[in-house]
Amino acid sequence: MKYIILSIVALFFMTGASAQKSTPLPHGMVFGSKPSTIGLMPASKLEDFMGKRTRTSAAISGVILDVTKTKGGWFTLDAGRGRTIAAHFKNYSVVLPKAIKGREVIISGVATKQFTADDQQQLAGSKEHAVKINPKQRLAFEVVGLMVNK
Repeated sequence: MKYIILSIVALFFMTGASAQKSTPLPHGMVFGSKPSTIGLMPASKLEDFMGKRTRTSAAISGVILDVTKTKGGWFTLDAGRGRTIAAHFKNYSVVLPKAIKGREVIISGVATKQFTADDQQQLAGSKEHAVKINPKQRLAFEVVGLMVNK
């Protein structure tokens, strides 16, 4: 009888601990600094907004597809049309929980295009090199602030 009561109490505590781990992140929760919402655009329009620029500051909203590394806040963001944005925090001390996967967020920071030179030389000398942008490659985003939107 004593063992049955102890096992029921242990089961009660185990379910309580697992429920605490899966608590949803509240709307408005901020990681890093609070992101700017001036000029906010969807992540699917970021590449068109950048045009021929290789770097630009932006504030975008999108859905997190996966948290690849919690320390440093490494994650992938859906950019629409089958593309993704590889993002990480500028401040490495930010810890992003795995529970944020699938949530809509607002992020602000610096977006960069990843490209390679036509002859595989990233450091061009006096000769001009044509830059080929691979449409399958992702955009990179260095995040200064993230806020959970939905």
